[in-house]
Amino acid sequence: MSVRIQKSGEVPPGTGTLYLVATPIGNLEDMTFRAVRILRDVDVIAAEDTRHTRKLLTHFGIAARVYSYHEHNKHASGPELIRMLQEGRSIALVSDAGLPAISDPGYDLVVQAVQSDIPVVPVPGANAALSALIVSGLPTERFLFAGFLPRERKKLREELDRLGRVRATLVFYEAPHRLAKTLEAMREAWGDPPAAIVRELTKRHEEIVRGPLGECAELLRDREALGEYCLVVDRNVAPEMETEAADGGEGGAWWSSLTVEEHVSRYEQEIGDRKEAMKRAAADRGVSRRDIYNALIGR
Repeated sequence: MSVRIQKSGEVPPGTGTLYLVATPIGNLEDMTFRAVRILRDVDVIAAEDTRHTRKLLTHFGIAARVYSYHEHNKHASGPELIRMLQEGRSIALVSDAGLPAISDPGYDLVVQAVQSDIPVVPVPGANAALSALIVSGLPTERFLFAGFLPRERKKLREELDRLGRVRATLVFYEAPHRLAKTLEAMREAWGDPPAAIVRELTKRHEEIVRGPLGECAELLRDREALGEYCLVVDRNVAPEMETEAADGGEGGAWWSSLTVEEHVSRYEQEIGDRKEAMKRAAADRGVSRRDIYNALIGR
């Protein structure tokens, strides 16, 4: 791949521009003035759900040609949209809510546009993942957006084990019907790190549940899951904990001088449950429960 430089305002003659336009994630007042102007000015609006987008356009008095582009037709619609851009027409890409190209097929269209030397311009606005992160009360200095987790149990467990080694605040999207299963899998893999479960952002029933992951899961277990969820989990290791564990000296964490076996055994003596003891030791050390299990069996 050769190096390409795109400069704002320098559009090749006869070529259109692909605008990535953010739409509200709930509250229509989050629509920006620029987004409204761009949607009015472009030749075509490519939408994930044309019926949903037409309602938004009607609200803001925007009359435009709406073209269907989604996961199931992207292989046919993508090349057609690229052809329009190459002919000089401008296109705005929108998702159902928030920024397009994040956990949706818009990414594929952006790749095709970049490969075809078509200018791609972001029109920023609301985003559920970042909104959930900043209200979570968890560290924001270093974070990782992991999107939707795998559905199959084995792949889910493997992905959580891999992400458990990332020292950052992790942000996920989750559907309501999978919420309980995902929270339980996280608890099994990571123990009880600080977490925030955020739903219906910017909408009337917006709700944020903050606390240890296990307690959040317990609280939500008997409630009907409604709306779209963002899960925010603190997988950072405090610098002082890393120092204490490395030094193992006086004033360090109480477990810093213990082996993994001794650490787990201490908890097991207190609570009488080895599985729960492994979870707590994993939470102390900032690793996954599988890491503890592997250490115990010498792998």
